[in-house]
Amino acid sequence: MERGTIVKVAGPLVVAEGLAESKMFDLVRVGEQGLMGEIIEMRGDRASIQVYEETEGLGPGDPVEGTGAPLSVELGPGMLGAVYDGVQRPLDALERIAGSFLSRGISAPGLDREKRWEFVPVVETGAQVVGGDFIGKVQENEVIEHRVMVPPNLQGEIVSISGGEYTVTDTVAKLKAADGTTHNLVMMQTWPVRIPRPYARKVSAEEPLVTGTRVIDTFFPLVKGGVACIPGPFGAGKTVTQHQVAKWSNAQVVIFIGCGERGNEMTDVLMEFPELTDPYSGEPLMKRTVLVANTSNMPVAAREASVYTGITMAEYFRDMGYEVVLQADSTSRWAEAMREISGRLEEMPGEEGFPAYLGTKLAAFYERAGKVETLTSGEPRTGSVSVVGSVSPPGGDLSEPVVQNTLRVVKVFWALQDTLAYERHFPAIDWLTSYSLYLEKLRPHWDEEVSREYRSRRDECMAILQRESNLAEIVRLVGLEALSQEEQILMETAKSIREDFLQQNAFRDDDQFTSLKKQDLLLQTILLFHEKALSAQKHGAPLKGIFTAPVRERIARAKYLTEDELAVFDEIASDIETQLVGEGEGEA
Repeated sequence: MERGTIVKVAGPLVVAEGLAESKMFDLVRVGEQGLMGEIIEMRGDRASIQVYEETEGLGPGDPVEGTGAPLSVELGPGMLGAVYDGVQRPLDALERIAGSFLSRGISAPGLDREKRWEFVPVVETGAQVVGGDFIGKVQENEVIEHRVMVPPNLQGEIVSISGGEYTVTDTVAKLKAADGTTHNLVMMQTWPVRIPRPYARKVSAEEPLVTGTRVIDTFFPLVKGGVACIPGPFGAGKTVTQHQVAKWSNAQVVIFIGCGERGNEMTDVLMEFPELTDPYSGEPLMKRTVLVANTSNMPVAAREASVYTGITMAEYFRDMGYEVVLQADSTSRWAEAMREISGRLEEMPGEEGFPAYLGTKLAAFYERAGKVETLTSGEPRTGSVSVVGSVSPPGGDLSEPVVQNTLRVVKVFWALQDTLAYERHFPAIDWLTSYSLYLEKLRPHWDEEVSREYRSRRDECMAILQRESNLAEIVRLVGLEALSQEEQILMETAKSIREDFLQQNAFRDDDQFTSLKKQDLLLQTILLFHEKALSAQKHGAPLKGIFTAPVRERIARAKYLTEDELAVFDEIASDIETQLVGEGEGEA
């Protein structure tokens, strides 16, 4: 291995000489303790290295050793349920080695080398295979079947394969390539984190990622394979919203990246997720989850690596044909890490000190999401990676560079407002500034799976909320009584939409998750009341009688109905017809 020496240390940035044979993004070991680092700039035989551990004690003359390989992750059985740091070191293994307080220079493989897995072949000797083809399967747990694939860069004939119990490094099959070389196939793949895994082609995504959160699923939906951004100030609920998506989304695999998050928030995730039950399988949620924990007190350089580590894992499960949702919390702290490293490299700064390539880096990351046809020689199969990235703009300023560069590449914008959070309106997603560009793509699915009126009801409710916003200033100045009776009914309906539909309790069992069918029934009920209230008012019914009708209480509590109680909506509709028609006819 090539050896060099340190000539400069500047925080997490180390400059070393004597690495003429090394390449950009090669992994190196720095100092006597062998700290993990990555080359991010080359000038002749002088390399600038970002170190993923604390550089205290390093100095000129200390050794640097090149590995000749880029920063990579290990992909195979054993990933699900694991908790990694930003460079895929399993935290439970590091704790066994060094205790609760990790020392520098320690490392452990991403996948357990001792555990044996039951490998079941799905091809026979003599089969012709290409990269991405399945050669076997491992039942990793009760929820997910791990499909062992041919590495993307190989193809040829299977000359031997056998089932049984193996470790991830044992040979399970041999492949003879066209050039006559023989390759040993194991259950583990190693892949560079900065290079996207290949696929056959991208396809249009037209199925919703159902999260059970009403304001998201109905008003600003995300497709499987789509990208979404959650910007918002401190305390507005970014992390809780992402937790809800992770817990309740209809994706098959969840990757959660705590990128520069506060330690107490990551602790909540680590303590809560193992206790949660997967609503789709009844098993613990961790059985389909991978956690990447890189808290704000960890070395700043590892924040960038954690994002790429997570997306590479997501692509691997996508290649198996699974639908994956990746949560990145928060991309602002990743951008701050880029800014710090860029400053130490003495690069020309861009807006607010961020590097000029900030937009390019963000776009390249989000571009790795999508629904694809995977590599295979048989029947085409599809998989998807949906990415939800939170952004923490200082002071909630949505005009700052990270938010603006993110909005250029995402198609769903869930804007969190601290004013809504202070009013105890959760999720605090502002319905006036948020948007989704997937509405037309989802219309065919909604028409077939929910109802043909679902989209029109959604649009009608949005129009009512926007009209309420326009009238709100008049109400503040001269009072509600200054509005016409029709406008007062509209204001009351808007209040019902906000409180009975948009507000949702993430900690109440009967309100955490709402199916699309139930969401449609809730909208239908609220709009039916609006329609009948206008009709009753035209027939002379007093507004007080309309607004105090007993059915109003039933509408307010309808969101707490279980999926087995949806027939109650018919009773509520009948009550609306009876009570409001009665009001109008009586006065007439």
